Amino acid sequence: MRLTGKVALVTGGASGFGRTTCLRLAEEGARVVLADLDEVRADETVALVEDADAQAERVVADISTLDGAREAVARAVERFGGLDVLVNNAGIAQGTPRDSWNCDETVWDRVLQVNLKSVYACTRVAVPQLRARGGGSIVNVASIAASVSVGGAAYAASKGGILGYTRHIAAELAAEGIRANCVSPGFMRTPMSTGERQGLSPEEQDARIAGFGALVPAQRAGSTLDIANAIVYLACAESAYVTGQEIVVDGGYLIR
Repeated sequence: MRLTGKVALVTGGASGFGRTTCLRLAEEGARVVLADLDEVRADETVALVEDADAQAERVVADISTLDGAREAVARAVERFGGLDVLVNNAGIAQGTPRDSWNCDETVWDRVLQVNLKSVYACTRVAVPQLRARGGGSIVNVASIAASVSVGGAAYAASKGGILGYTRHIAAELAAEGIRANCVSPGFMRTPMSTGERQGLSPEEQDARIAGFGALVPAQRAGSTLDIANAIVYLACAESAYVTGQEIVVDGGYLIR
């Protein structure tokens, strides 16, 4: 197992990429803390991890604020003695309207707060703990929206900001043994993308995902496991000489 003895904090761990990442990190030997505002789904994730004979803890907190980030990191330290891996996964979709120049101000502020400020807040709080362990890994979930016009302007701005922020902190922290990288998903099947949360029927969700898959050279939408596997690679020692990088997981969409 590649992460035996390590402690990982995953934001947005109640569902989607976050849930699968918690399970994969646990499979590789990590003890996992997940932070989310959805208490019910967070508890479900904890139960799934524990069913796999691994240890997990959940924190219900708004990690887009420094207070929430402090609570999440403190729980990792209190329960498991430190922190080795931070996965900044929490995020929301822009929804509608998606116009570039007249996005609703409330939508703009909320998307940037959740998607981008959370990365800053959690990183700022986590770095001293990573230093205390002699190094560690920060993995930020960005998006192909940082590179192409999908998802809406606010969403794209938040994800582009994550790329820039990651490169800066990677350069600043590399000499201390702290690595920072990004995983950028393409069209993926998650509760956020299927329309499940908007009340679409299973048939409508399948049709929507099939439409996404038709846009991709691989001729399918990706899965949460595709993203979780990339995150595990960046979290473990196999990527010890990799920092400041973006791994695009999109079935070839950007190379069309």
